[in-house]
This record gives sequence, C-alpha cells and structure tokens, in this order.
Amino acid sequence: MLGATPGWPAVLADGPVLLRPYQRGDARAWSEVRIANQAWLAPWESAPPGPWAEMNSIRAYSYVYRDMKRAARRGDSMPFAVCLVEGGRERLVGHVNLGNIVRRAFASAYAGYWIDHRVAGRGVIPTALALAVDHAFGPGGLHRIEVNIRPENGPSRRVVEKLGFREEAYHQRYMHIDGGWRDHLGYAMTSEEVAAEGGLLSRWKRVRTTK
Repeated sequence: MLGATPGWPAVLADGPVLLRPYQRGDARAWSEVRIANQAWLAPWESAPPGPWAEMNSIRAYSYVYRDMKRAARRGDSMPFAVCLVEGGRERLVGHVNLGNIVRRAFASAYAGYWIDHRVAGRGVIPTALALAVDHAFGPGGLHRIEVNIRPENGPSRRVVEKLGFREEAYHQRYMHIDGGWRDHLGYAMTSEEVAAEGGLLSRWKRVRTTK
C-alpha cells in the first residue's frame, strides 16, 4: 500500500496491540472475525446491501482490500488492521481507519474503528486508536481527527470518551445505517490538545493506571 499519504505505510505497536497495513493473506482471518461479529457490528455500520456473510466472505475481502489499497495510494486514508500478539502469534481482531483525509489548511481526517467482541473490554481498541491518532498528528501531518458515533452505541462512545475526545456536535439523520438515516454524535480532537501530555497514548496510559 505504498502511496502519497505522509506517514504511510506504517506499523505501530504498544504491548500486545499491533497496527499494520492489511495484507492480501488476511482474507480468511478478516472474514472469520467479521462473520463472528455480525450481531455486534451490523447495527452500527454503513454497509452495502446483501447478506452479511456474503458481504464479509473471503471473496468479498478481495474487493475490500482493493478499495483500501487504492484509497491509501491516493492519500485519502490510512487503513490499519488491528492485531493482538499473544504467545508469539498474531491474530487479527479489529480495524482502525483514518479516512476522508483532507490536506492543506484543513489537515483533518475521520476515524472509524471496530473490534472483535471476544476481546472487547481489554483496552485493545482505545490503545489502537491512540496509536493511530498519535501517528496522524506526527508523521501523518494532520491537525484534527473527528469521530462520529450513533448515540445508542455506548461501547464506541466510551472508547473516545476514555481517550478525551470532545463531544462537539449532534448530527441529525447523518448516515444511512441498518435500514434508516441515523443521528450521530460528533467528537473531535486536535493535535494541541494532546501535545502537552506527550501524545494520546501517554494520556490513555495515565487514565488506565488511575482507574
């Protein structure tokens, strides 16, 4: 996924949490985790029409991978596979994407993410998002990251709230998801808000140790 995006490709890690570009060989692992998480993910994701198993099959991955690769080459996004490394083995458990990247005066992107419900609650996705945001504000050359989440999605809201994203907007009928136009809460963060703390990952580690 070599391309025009500053800071891309990249491999980021903290403890057992590893972020890396997707690979062609991720098809089986990606399909397995997506299909196993239908009930967990489907209510919150915009998705193409069709059965979940078909849209998340090994065959479908080839199209998903192609689209991610093209977007990364254009400099529009930084799509990371989130992996958990345990016992010397790497397992794909989620996804973080910095998408809709706009450069120059805006220097902004939208962050999206999902995590396997079987490892939820272990701090994997907050760590992954913190790694991605720090990378975006550093080598990625961005100034602002936004995240938009359905109000009913408590687990996803807790991720950004733990990390210190500001809730700053309510978007009515923002995106078509799960059969209808759904409202979203808008969260955001700028590089200045975490610079004095040594980055978002450092802030997150301090939050975890004070619980």
